[in-house]
Parts: sequence; structure tokens; C-alpha cells
Amino acid sequence: MMIRSPFRSFGLVFGQFACLGAIAFSGPLLPSSPLLLGLLAAGLGLSLWALLTMRLHRLSVLPDPLPRVELVSTGPYRLIRHPMYASLLIVTLAWVLNVPTLWRWALWLALLVVLVTKLSYEEQMLVATIPGYRAYQQRSWRLVPFLW
Repeated sequence: MMIRSPFRSFGLVFGQFACLGAIAFSGPLLPSSPLLLGLLAAGLGLSLWALLTMRLHRLSVLPDPLPRVELVSTGPYRLIRHPMYASLLIVTLAWVLNVPTLWRWALWLALLVVLVTKLSYEEQMLVATIPGYRAYQQRSWRLVPFLW
């Protein structure tokens, strides 16, 4: 049985936004390279696709399942269970690669650790809440299609 912890949930969200903010405000938001601009656009496109598929009324920054949570397994969720987290990592990777300092790489790695911890915690609660979630886990990737 998974014990929900508001301190853990809010701590993970705080860590996520602290890393995001530090990366965003430590360099330009628009990369100078067309390749990195394409990477940024891909991350933003994945985020928009996930939002349109999920619908805003199902969105929460907290890893805790909302009341009357429903399994979404269409759109990008057909392949990966956490496209919003993937999009954050893609967008911030474009920013870090644009100005690749040791500090920004450390922040990106910290963001990766926070998001993997957050999605693992979230999945434990979703398995306990949604009857078909375990089967969904078996047919989809966590974060990166065909890798993990």
C-alpha cells in the first residue's frame, strides 16, 4: 500500500520548479542554433500534444492522482506514460546545450533526478488507484520511447 505524503509531493514539485527556473533564468530562452531551436520546438510540441490529449481539467503539477482520475492512453500517452516530463527535459536540454556551463548541466541532471523520482512516486500511486494501470505500464515506455 502506497502512503501519500504531501511533504514529498510538494518537495518534488518545488525541486522541479527550482531547477526549471534556474535553468531558464541562467541563459537565453531562444537558442541561437537552428538545431537547438528545433529541439526546443520539439519539446514544446510534445508538451502541447500531451496537454491537448490530456485536457486541462486532468492536469496537476502534483504527482498525486486527482479524484476520479482516468487513464489516458491516446496521443503521446500511447507510447510514453510521462510526455509532460519528457517535454520538460527536452526543452531544458535545448537551453543547456545552447549555453553549456557546468552549473547548467548540474541543474539539468538534478531536474532529471527529481522528475524520475516524481514519476516513480506518481506511478506507485496510479497502480494503487487505477485498475488498468499496471497493464498500461507493460505496453508503454516511461519517458523515452524504445529505451525506458
